[in-house]
Amino acid sequence: MRQILPFALLIVLIFPIFHNASGHALFNSAEETIGDRRIQIATEPEIPEVNDRVKVLLRITDLELKEVPRFTMGIRIFYNDQQIDGIPPQSIDGGHWAFDYVFKNQGNHIFRVDLFDESGKVRTYTFNISTQSPFGYIFIYVIASGAIGAAIIFSYIYLPKRLKKLKS
Repeated sequence: MRQILPFALLIVLIFPIFHNASGHALFNSAEETIGDRRIQIATEPEIPEVNDRVKVLLRITDLELKEVPRFTMGIRIFYNDQQIDGIPPQSIDGGHWAFDYVFKNQGNHIFRVDLFDESGKVRTYTFNISTQSPFGYIFIYVIASGAIGAAIIFSYIYLPKRLKKLKS
């Protein structure tokens, strides 16, 4: 038991460091390149809830990942193959565009982002954005708790045997 205590203490001390790390791709983030333009999309919060305000973040770059200084863009939003909303084309200064949106339906939404180039040609980028009911967070916490519990049990059983082998 004494051998596990330092290991458990180390896990507890390191855990807050990992809490703020963003080494994984966000759940509702994607990127697509067509021609000489690349669009990235993400939502904040990562898993939007129905009837809550969500910030949709867009970033437009060239092939060298330099932000495009000015662009014209519109968005069409689909749910179950029906267009439910849209944002008319507008000129945006800077490589970022963020806007608030409220999802009315639970499930997958298709965002068709229309990017207009200087000649007026339209390039359509397609992204999937999923929403979650408030009960979705409970599911995530249950899965995470199960994984943490399994890791603790595994460590409790396996580590003492491993440490005994190292001492001998």
